[in-house]
Amino acid sequence: MDLLVSPSSAEEARYALSADIIDVKKPSEGSLGANFPWVISEIKNMSKKPVSAAIGDFGFLPGGASQAAFGAACAGADYIKVGLKFDGEEKAFDFIRDVTKAVKWRFPEKIVVAAAYADSGRVDSISPFDMAPIAAKAGADVAMIDTAVKDGKGLFDFLNKEELAKFTENNRKLGLKTALAGSLKFNDLTVLKKINPEIIGVRGMVCGGDRSAVIREELVQKAMAMVR
Repeated sequence: MDLLVSPSSAEEARYALSADIIDVKKPSEGSLGANFPWVISEIKNMSKKPVSAAIGDFGFLPGGASQAAFGAACAGADYIKVGLKFDGEEKAFDFIRDVTKAVKWRFPEKIVVAAAYADSGRVDSISPFDMAPIAAKAGADVAMIDTAVKDGKGLFDFLNKEELAKFTENNRKLGLKTALAGSLKFNDLTVLKKINPEIIGVRGMVCGGDRSAVIREELVQKAMAMVR
């Protein structure tokens, strides 16, 4: 299980370098808010670890999402992560297929992460359980669950251990890896290790509980020790 930590700047990324994956995003622009391409490039140049980049919480805008995905890949991201903030299985297939093509036609080695939300009912978006098989069919590499609304409620407020274990198991059968995130706390790590997704994503946890604060290096190291 790899720990993905999400700094919002190159300066903040220096405190996250002990994580397995450095994830570039802009928390002020949403759950999967996109940061600037030069920030992706700067963090890629400083990190020996894989770099992930969020490209946004998207409505059904496959053209815009595809441009953003290609831009993040060109800027150096190894993982390109997009949130589906809309409903409809046919739309989801078209969207993930187009985003995946935008990355893979030039960078076949790069990893596309399709994310849906544990609190999908609060934002009228597709369920993660409906999204994952569509992501596999559309050629993505990772199915992710995050939370769309950052109001203190976390992943386990919406989905329990059994549901998350089933999601992870089903993804492996589909040939997908699993990423789990959503206002996770240190107390959640014991349960997450039992579920054993390939990736867990954190920010608030390593900022002392406030995702708008600055990442603390000692908390990243604490999380890494607990994950291991």
